[in-house]
Amino acid sequence: MSTTAVAPLSTRDAESLITEVRRAAETAGVTVSVTVLDAGGHLLAFRRDDRAVLISGETSTRKAYTALQLNAPTADLVEAVQPGGLFHTLPTALDRPLLFIAGGIPVHRDGRLIGAVGVGGGAPEQDHGFALAAVETLARSRA
Repeated sequence: MSTTAVAPLSTRDAESLITEVRRAAETAGVTVSVTVLDAGGHLLAFRRDDRAVLISGETSTRKAYTALQLNAPTADLVEAVQPGGLFHTLPTALDRPLLFIAGGIPVHRDGRLIGAVGVGGGAPEQDHGFALAAVETLARSRA
């Protein structure tokens, strides 16, 4: 086990994630909300486009929270909550704001979970793509 300290997700990182999501969404002509949480699940940054549907703020936050708590992209968890799936009862068993719709991505640094980003407002596949592009851009910028 490594005892090397890993830099936490900073507000600067969070702003970079939001900028990249919004750039990708704007290119696709989609209005979105973006939520960035730190490793403890605390809000680091949030942005809702003027014309994004109001519920997208809530969905982006829940997607980020779900990705963080399960350390997995929410797109990878959709099947697990279907009847017969590994996590079928999880959404109702816990009193937590989980949302199993694509658009939440955990953020790692040096192999450690440091936060998550969630995107809401587009189709689930679009939200996933925007979030993934932002996380990949952040990883490249720190390499």
